Amino acid sequence: MQDAIVKFENISMQFPGVLANDNVSLEIKKGEVFALVGENGAGKSTLMNILYGLNTPTDGEVYVKGEKIEKFRPMEAIDRGIGMVHQHFMLVPSFTVAQNIVLSKEPRKNRFFYDLKKTNEEVRKLSEEYGLKVNPKAIVGEISVGLQQRVEILKTLYRGAEILILDEPTAVLTPQETEELFEVIRKIVKEKNMTVIIITHKLYEVMAISDRVGVMRRGKLIGVEETKNVNEKILSSMMVGREVLFDNIEKTGSPGEVLIEAKDLFVADNRGIMTVNGISLKVRAGEILGIAAIEGNGQSELLEAMTGMREIRKGEVYIEGQKASGKSPGEIRKMGLAHIPEDRISTGAAMPSTITDNIIIGKERSSEYAVRGIHLKRSSIVRYAKELFEKFDLRGAGVDTPVGSLSGGNMQKVIVAREFSLDTPALIIAQPTRGVDIGAMEFIHKQIIQKRNNGCAILLVSADLDEVFRLSDRIITLYEGKVTGEFNAGEIDKMSIGYYMTGDRTSEKGGAGNE
Repeated sequence: MQDAIVKFENISMQFPGVLANDNVSLEIKKGEVFALVGENGAGKSTLMNILYGLNTPTDGEVYVKGEKIEKFRPMEAIDRGIGMVHQHFMLVPSFTVAQNIVLSKEPRKNRFFYDLKKTNEEVRKLSEEYGLKVNPKAIVGEISVGLQQRVEILKTLYRGAEILILDEPTAVLTPQETEELFEVIRKIVKEKNMTVIIITHKLYEVMAISDRVGVMRRGKLIGVEETKNVNEKILSSMMVGREVLFDNIEKTGSPGEVLIEAKDLFVADNRGIMTVNGISLKVRAGEILGIAAIEGNGQSELLEAMTGMREIRKGEVYIEGQKASGKSPGEIRKMGLAHIPEDRISTGAAMPSTITDNIIIGKERSSEYAVRGIHLKRSSIVRYAKELFEKFDLRGAGVDTPVGSLSGGNMQKVIVAREFSLDTPALIIAQPTRGVDIGAMEFIHKQIIQKRNNGCAILLVSADLDEVFRLSDRIITLYEGKVTGEFNAGEIDKMSIGYYMTGDRTSEKGGAGNE
């Protein structure tokens, strides 16, 4: 390929016990949008980290613009025109937009003094040139996630990037912000002849924006295709090695009595700022109520308050008609509420502990697994863990494997296995498949629907609108801690709901859960 700007030649990357990249050879053209897809652990991020200088390959060679890379360091990559925007932004919240963009390359007066006026002017011109409009003087910690992403992209462009790597770039964006990002990508590729590499789980986005797509599975490059010659079904089969059947999830039954209820809740965040402002909702047996909101609009604080993890300033929470407000997480669990938290690492699982020890949490004092609630029946616990290990398709080394050594998808499956097996009538789920590959996502979705079909009341929060639409019977939208819309399944499309998520429209139906 004569016009290849990036070339990987027989790349292998060995970590302790894991061959992350297995003899990968790949060429990426100048001036194209190249999508890289694959399950968690497939090796796609590792390959891009090699290109950006974060990893040094065990074997193989990398060429950029025809020149072999000898030293794998980020500064070397930046000097070669490579920029990378990570899924978790690397910005200083207290700095302005302009200060973040020029950090370490600040304009100077007389070589010594920081030139703030010139900084703001350069950033303004850069943002206009690339169609990434930002206010140079805005404080980064006070702007939206979508604008923060623009700042990250402008950082790479300010440093002269010709090759832009975007890792899960739309994970926290609304449909409108996603389309705006795609317009920017199309613009910089067409007008600047830049190369954009996108790592993503969202196959419809691959179809919408890329010219070619590479599929990785278990460290190997399975194939590279012209995007126009494939579809989502073909790509998912290539990724997983079998057909993925999202559309075959069948919902049965109809909603019953109210099992989860919040009345006029007010909740503050860690700064003491009120982020939940009078939210009321009801979830019935055999129903999934999905919450659609841009991150930072009160959904995290809402769920933490309802599960006893955060103080409620005003209002009430009820589980099966019993008041849960003011009770501890343990007490609320005993009332019949299971919970899959937003952060699986800090609050979802004990990382150093084994799969067995994590799975038994919540049942460790039952007579089936302990004598007088004190002395554990270890053989019974291990047998139970092995049953769930098989049922939930966990792929660690065994039930004695520390959870912290598992992939993100398998960590999530451990938490899902534990919480779903408690057989509670009510369930609160936050970000059930964040960072999870398409195979694990399909499995988790089927388990959620099965719980719903069995009569469980489920409150779901997800930053993935596809997930909210696929699973929910009803959807409410939040903006600045208030309900802005309520819709039954099929009443609104993803593009329209984005307006409610940004506060541009308000619901004509009033507060969620009103009867």
